[in-house]
Amino acid sequence: MEAYLILEDGTVFRGRHIGAERDSISEIVFNTSMTGYLEILTDPSYCGQSVVMTYPLIGNYGVCYDDMEDENSYVEGYITGEMCGYPSNFRSQDPLEKFLIDRNIPGITNVDTRALTKKLRSEGTMNGMITCRPDFNLEEILPKIKEYRIVNPVDTVTCSEITKIPGDGFKVALMDLGTKKDIPLCLARRGCEVTIYPAHTPAEGIIAAAPDGIVLSNGPGDPKDCVEIIQEIKKLYDSSIPIFAVCLGHQLMALANGADTRKMKWGHRGANHPVKDLRTGRVYISSQNHGYVIKNKSVPEDVAEICFVNANDGSVEGLHYLGKNVFTVQFHPEACPGPQDTAFLFDEFIHMMEVSKNA
Repeated sequence: MEAYLILEDGTVFRGRHIGAERDSISEIVFNTSMTGYLEILTDPSYCGQSVVMTYPLIGNYGVCYDDMEDENSYVEGYITGEMCGYPSNFRSQDPLEKFLIDRNIPGITNVDTRALTKKLRSEGTMNGMITCRPDFNLEEILPKIKEYRIVNPVDTVTCSEITKIPGDGFKVALMDLGTKKDIPLCLARRGCEVTIYPAHTPAEGIIAAAPDGIVLSNGPGDPKDCVEIIQEIKKLYDSSIPIFAVCLGHQLMALANGADTRKMKWGHRGANHPVKDLRTGRVYISSQNHGYVIKNKSVPEDVAEICFVNANDGSVEGLHYLGKNVFTVQFHPEACPGPQDTAFLFDEFIHMMEVSKNA
């Protein structure tokens, strides 16, 4: 069946339908990872977006459900150059298209993803519609596509109740803004007892539980929309509890302390983004997924110092808060998918809790 990707500027890409048979309007973004498509599809940070995979062949190793980063998928569409229908991998349990159908994700393949990605890079991220209807009317649908906005995505992806992963070590409170499962698992593998809280949990409740440390997770959407959550994060910051924040959590902590954020032209999404540690000069390869970033010159110099920058565009990738046991990063140290270069940051967080507890 023929399918169409219609961009908000009227550009139409034709291809073959895959996945669920439904129309979908969403924000169109691209990911440069060569592998890890299942982890990408189950990353809650993609809520409200359709993902273009720049790697030409997707689905060749099938689906292994143990690799899912969330039990659900929140993507609105999937766009590939070529979809493999007959995967070859001893771990494979299903073809990727079956996963798309089961999760009600519409998609389109046999698309010139190189041309599509070049367009998004030159003109910026834009909205689009995936449809199988050949009789679409551009005059009718383009206003709907342009009006689309991702609304309250954190509310959609956060957990509904408090859960706990047992452990014999430090007690860590994880604020679930749309966390990938490997963030709490990275802490649990280091012996931590991890209590996962819904995003709108009052700070007083978390502080009253007396955790040894707090983690603010990744998540979707414009950080400035999270007004109430930012207020609670400021209360957590004002406590003496060590805090480590990732991605959206990193942005919200900055907003809570006087910095500003902006939407990027096309964002950073992939498993091959270089970040430079300004403390050592060393460059690490990181996994990233974000469309917003902290404005470089907006960070108050008496509040925090920039400790990581993107080696490609110089954007802020990490902050160390002065006089506080708080540090935050824009990239994913759990790196699923991606390189494990920056997993040591979890160990730095463990050390920070240890020093704080023995102080």
